Amino acid sequence: QWRFVESGGDLVQPGGSLRLSCVASGLSGLKAGSYEIGWFRQAPGKEREGVSCVSSNGEITKYKDSVKGRFTISRDNAKNTVYLQMHNLKPEDTAIYGCEIDESCVTFLTRRTYYFRGRGTQVTVSS
Repeated sequence: QWRFVESGGDLVQPGGSLRLSCVASGLSGLKAGSYEIGWFRQAPGKEREGVSCVSSNGEITKYKDSVKGRFTISRDNAKNTVYLQMHNLKPEDTAIYGCEIDESCVTFLTRRTYYFRGRGTQVTVSS
């Protein structure tokens, strides 16, 4: 059974920065580098939403409109790790962040459902 371990969340002030990490494990025989991987989030009282996605080779990235220009997704396949660098954080970015695999980043951001494969990591933006 494969899973992700997310980390890097914290309490920051508006305008602050964080870098989230997502390490894939349990993908025996199927390296994480074979998949598109994306970040999604769930804010209190709201549905889960796709935030960003990176292609298997790292060359293609997709972002939710509200985070474009502030968030950068990247991956290191040698470490089975995907990162989400977040700058200029806003209170509306407050959420639990998780990561998921997908066959295509084209559809990741508009998926109906996302599942936490790990515990997620809490990001809180507040003064």
